[in-house]
Amino acid sequence: MTDTLRSLLSCLNNQREHVLGILEGLPEDALRKPVLPSGWNCLGMVQHLTYDVEQFWFRNVMAGEPEDTAPLRPDAWQVDGAVTADEVFAAYRREAALADAVINTTSLDASPAWWPDFFGSFRLADLQAVMLHVIGETACHAGHLDAARELTDGRTWLVVN
Repeated sequence: MTDTLRSLLSCLNNQREHVLGILEGLPEDALRKPVLPSGWNCLGMVQHLTYDVEQFWFRNVMAGEPEDTAPLRPDAWQVDGAVTADEVFAAYRREAALADAVINTTSLDASPAWWPDFFGSFRLADLQAVMLHVIGETACHAGHLDAARELTDGRTWLVVN
């Protein structure tokens, strides 16, 4: 593993930890409660990160697994009532591990194996660019979850209240 890959993976894992850590201890009803006027909730955000970020960018785009395993989908933000919070978190952890398997067996300068038509002229050149994109998206959403948690019960990430 190169130093660059080690650094990128460390940064990505820190953001993944942040996503799960900020939600730790929040009861199921609070995880499902819409916090903002748009209606998204914390579980929906984690499910979005699971399928539209981890699975999509690493397994579909970089590894070329069939798109129908995780097409970007508007319903990723809505968690079915029959799916528990533990199942959502387990799916996120599972997809992160599967993404790591792709990352650890792919060169940082490898081009995507598949690219969706719906992006138009937008394109990421290689695994390094995809990792930077995913780190940025995960960090952004971790920040959304920070705000949601603070609005819910006042808890903040890595800050003593």
